[in-house]
Amino acid sequence: IIPSAGLRGSVALPQPPPEGDGGTAKYSPVAQSEGGKAHSPTSSMQKNLPWIILLLVLLGGAYTMYTPAVTGVAPADANDTDLSSESNLELASDLPPSSIEAELEQTRKALFAAQAKADEKAKEVVDLVTSNDETRAELMGIYSQLSAAKAESEAAQKTALAATAQLQTHSAAAEPCPAPAPVSADFDIDAYRAERLAAMQPNIIECAEAEEGASQDVCHIPRNRRFQSVGQKGVTVWMTGLSGSGKSTIARALEEKLVVEMGLHVQNLDGDNVRTGLNRDLGFSPGDRMESVRRVGEMACLFSGGGVITLVTLVSPYREDRDAARKRHEEQGIKFIEVLMDVPLEVVQQRDPKGLYAKAARGELKGMTGMSDDAPYEAPLNPELVMPNYEMTIEQSVQMLMDTLRKAGALEGGPTHPQGLPLPLGTAKEGDFVEDELIKKGAERTKLIAEAETLPKVLVGDIEINWLQVISEGWAAPLKGFLREGPLMQVLHFNSLQTDTFNRTGAVDLNTRPTDWNDYWTRGPDRMPLSVPITLPATDYTKEAIEASGKKAVALVDKDGRTLGVLRAPEIYEHRKEEIVTRCFGAIDMGHPYIKHIYDSGPWLIGGEIELISRIRYNDGLDRWRKTPKELYAEFEAKGADVVYAFQTRNPTHAGHAYLMKTGLTKLKEKGFKKPLLWLSPLGGWTKSDDVPLDVRVKQHQAIIDEGMLDEETTVMAIWPAPMIYGGPTEVQFHASSRRNAGASFFVVGRDAAGMKGSMEAVAHMDDDIYKGEHARYVLQMSPVLEDGSMGLISFDKFYYDKTDHQMKAMVESRKDDFISISGSKMRKLAAQHATPCPDPIPSDLLEANCIPQGFMVQKGWDIVCDYYADPEGSYLPWSKAIVDAAPSTSSQVSGQFGSLDFKLFFTDETGKTISPWHDIPLLAAAETTTSPKLFNFIVEIPAFQTAKMEVSKDLRDNPIVQDSKKGMPRYYGYGSPFFNYGLLPQTWEDPSNCNAEGICGDDDPLDVMEVGSGPLPMGSVVPVKVLGTLELIDEGETDYKVIVIRADDPDAYRITDMASLEQVKPGTTTRLVDWLKKYKTAEGKGLNTLASETPYTIARSDEIISECNERWVWLVNGQTSNAKGHYIAAGTTAAITPLTASAAAPAVSYAAPAAAVAAAPAEAMPSANMFTQCVTTCNDSLRAMPEHMQKACVQGCVEKYGRRRALRGEQHV
Repeated sequence: IIPSAGLRGSVALPQPPPEGDGGTAKYSPVAQSEGGKAHSPTSSMQKNLPWIILLLVLLGGAYTMYTPAVTGVAPADANDTDLSSESNLELASDLPPSSIEAELEQTRKALFAAQAKADEKAKEVVDLVTSNDETRAELMGIYSQLSAAKAESEAAQKTALAATAQLQTHSAAAEPCPAPAPVSADFDIDAYRAERLAAMQPNIIECAEAEEGASQDVCHIPRNRRFQSVGQKGVTVWMTGLSGSGKSTIARALEEKLVVEMGLHVQNLDGDNVRTGLNRDLGFSPGDRMESVRRVGEMACLFSGGGVITLVTLVSPYREDRDAARKRHEEQGIKFIEVLMDVPLEVVQQRDPKGLYAKAARGELKGMTGMSDDAPYEAPLNPELVMPNYEMTIEQSVQMLMDTLRKAGALEGGPTHPQGLPLPLGTAKEGDFVEDELIKKGAERTKLIAEAETLPKVLVGDIEINWLQVISEGWAAPLKGFLREGPLMQVLHFNSLQTDTFNRTGAVDLNTRPTDWNDYWTRGPDRMPLSVPITLPATDYTKEAIEASGKKAVALVDKDGRTLGVLRAPEIYEHRKEEIVTRCFGAIDMGHPYIKHIYDSGPWLIGGEIELISRIRYNDGLDRWRKTPKELYAEFEAKGADVVYAFQTRNPTHAGHAYLMKTGLTKLKEKGFKKPLLWLSPLGGWTKSDDVPLDVRVKQHQAIIDEGMLDEETTVMAIWPAPMIYGGPTEVQFHASSRRNAGASFFVVGRDAAGMKGSMEAVAHMDDDIYKGEHARYVLQMSPVLEDGSMGLISFDKFYYDKTDHQMKAMVESRKDDFISISGSKMRKLAAQHATPCPDPIPSDLLEANCIPQGFMVQKGWDIVCDYYADPEGSYLPWSKAIVDAAPSTSSQVSGQFGSLDFKLFFTDETGKTISPWHDIPLLAAAETTTSPKLFNFIVEIPAFQTAKMEVSKDLRDNPIVQDSKKGMPRYYGYGSPFFNYGLLPQTWEDPSNCNAEGICGDDDPLDVMEVGSGPLPMGSVVPVKVLGTLELIDEGETDYKVIVIRADDPDAYRITDMASLEQVKPGTTTRLVDWLKKYKTAEGKGLNTLASETPYTIARSDEIISECNERWVWLVNGQTSNAKGHYIAAGTTAAITPLTASAAAPAVSYAAPAAAVAAAPAEAMPSANMFTQCVTTCNDSLRAMPEHMQKACVQGCVEKYGRRRALRGEQHV
């Protein structure tokens, strides 16, 4: 310090350069990037020493001369100024207070201008000295100018001080102020700062909404809304550590990743940078260091509060100062992350990028932080992150900070998971899950059940139930229902949906509102991946029922008649199958299993949002492995996972898969994750018929976990519920995004993901891969799934079995002979042969040796696989289909599983004895032979809303109810959810030998019944009903009467007495019955059925039909007509006609008559095409006077002689 006589204060010699606030890692690139050259004194300095001393004196004078006196700090020689002189007071007293303030302001401006001028002159002096080519005269000229400026400044100071005194005099009465304390030459700037910071600043409020001292957030866009809109959260990452500890280097690398790669907003407040502007006036004293930290902390609050990720890289050696900065952030609700660059002193001394440590060691630099007691570095006690970067690469350091930011939620504008796992797409609030919104409980569930009973029913097939589970549990988030037409177009064309999770643009309901083709302005600000068409197909029958109902919701019903939930505001639109198939699959192959499913489904699609009565369960013994995304998050959290990677399987898991999974763990740990977790995720929805069944795969997976091939502590197994559509690159995107919706950050991708071979019907790639093996991985890497950075891929090349150490791994080129390939087909062949473990040395031809290499699969898992491949046609659970128990009547007994061909429902009497529902239950309800209307016994085979084709077996003992089959599989109606109960009238038979003039004969079954009462009746129940009419169906050349009835105890039975009153009470019922009968087989790819008339027969005609069929049944039971099919009739059973009128109390027909009538048929001639017609005509003409049953018997004879019925069926041509 060189005193300056007659001037205020003193002038400080230039201090050493700032301690570098940047740092390096231990590797040379960092040191080079931060390296600097230490400048040593030159010999010219010695030559210029006299001029330098003169310059310092001049600068001291200029510094003091231009320091404004109005700042509250009096000059050192203030006592020499006569502020109380009479002239000065008079000058001030002549001015009013407002004029004094104006004068004072002008004076201030003049002082600042003078100071700027002095700075400019000082610079010129510096230039003269450093150039060493100016004369002393030039220097003295500058000094003269400074002296003149000093005189002007002294005059201005006196005027300003006088004005200040006068102003204080005028305002003393209203607001007395204490007189300024005398300031000495050793003025304590640190104490002054502390005093001013502690003082409340009055009237500094940005807007009227905020009270004094309250948050100013109300005056701006709410912080959460700002963060949501900019797509990131403001956070301050405060990096502290010794000079050279790597702060700046790592911060620059982090900034580049955040800005360049991710497009985020970042501001770096580096120690060196802020000292060139914001902190230019500060030195390196403890007080100045404290002020530097305070200013930077306040600036960081402003940036972070505005949604910027703020990186602060300061040595900031004092713990108290950093804690004060943290407190300011906490007061404003801003996240503060303190990062300690934990690098030992000896390491930073070796790095020494600016040469400061070398100077300190030579004694040229005093007070170097961390090297002396008077300049300590106080490490934080509880930093959020400790980074020993001298043991790490830059990439690892950046990744550690990225993981910290991700866990802090800074990389997203919306809610985030506390452990850094990605939240489901479209999550508006942390802790919200789609299943909580869509699966109802408690009172809401009860209300939904009641509502569903009043709604039209939509049949949901087994594959669509898989999709229903996907939607309701949140696997397809943000989707909350089956796709409407507009969103379907987005999925097909963009593999994504526009969304507006936080309603930033008023488009929050963009995908849930009815499609509006004229809305050209509503757009969501974001896109979320969804690549597969999740749709609900429907038939004409279902569409017409919805439209006729006038309801704004529909009930979703499965094939077993269970109501699953409700779909709101249904949007019915054309099922453009070719467009969906070509855009989704990029292939034309009618043999492709899912393409076939699309083409086999209805001509309409129904879109709308869903609400479920209960969670989808399958009751197949595998539900414990079915976990919702919400349950998986809970399990991942319980295991402390900081990252989850999903591994999808549709085959048994062997050592090769285990190698991939374990390698995945290693890769994630290398990325800096502490507790990576494997999610073994087998496909659980529909798969093609030749894939390994679900139960085999799940049990085998569990075996390899139980026996230690996979670590139970780091593995979670949970079934993925979606159907497999075999859509290659399109589908694999959904595979990844749906796993992300359950908490996975990485997805393991193999070769030809979601692919298959083309069928023999394929236009291209017949019996060859439809998709190129590399395409799925490439497309996924480029897809919208990875755009927000929350999901990554782990990909592997082909791997082999190493015979030397019995491990699966990538091939080592230098010893190829030590590796063997074990393909899936080879594994299947070995399993079918029950191959046993190979002895050493491992043979190269495993099939010939019939052995599996050691360690290829755990023994228990191998046994499960062998059992399957040895009997692939056995009883397995191929995919997730609900196993539902029948709800039979109490007077029945069940054997076998409902929904399988083993199921049988037997009828019992009051003693528990098994009886035949066809033969032992009377046609009429108890003693109802003379009343009108008569009540008939109705045997319920198929309850309303169930689609399983159940029927009384005519051939099995005791005629139980069984399920019809087709191609060896249980048969279901696919046309829609039947609104009627279906069954039969006992003791009736449509005789196949009973034919009309057109040669259409009975269908060899009891009379079918369609009951149109309110709701389903239990299977196997016997219900009294009254007849309303009959429809005559012509089904494949057979007469198949459908008697329309209503149960006697139905609430509407008293109002419904015939078909006319049925239409009055339940309009449209007849039309729906006709539609069903004509079209129900179209869902199976067949043509339309025919009705003899679409107008039902009257009750009288119906009674005639029933009476006739009852008579034919009597003939069958009593052996009076042929039982060619061998229908079961218990030995000793006899039958009598049930009279339906009083006059019919006694049989009016001789049982010998039919035989006589047969004999009366015309003699058989040479067979010809018109023989049958001639025979029937002769019967009608010659027996016109005979009773009707004689005429029918004659026609029966024609049938037996000419085989017309067989000809009609195509079984034999005459």
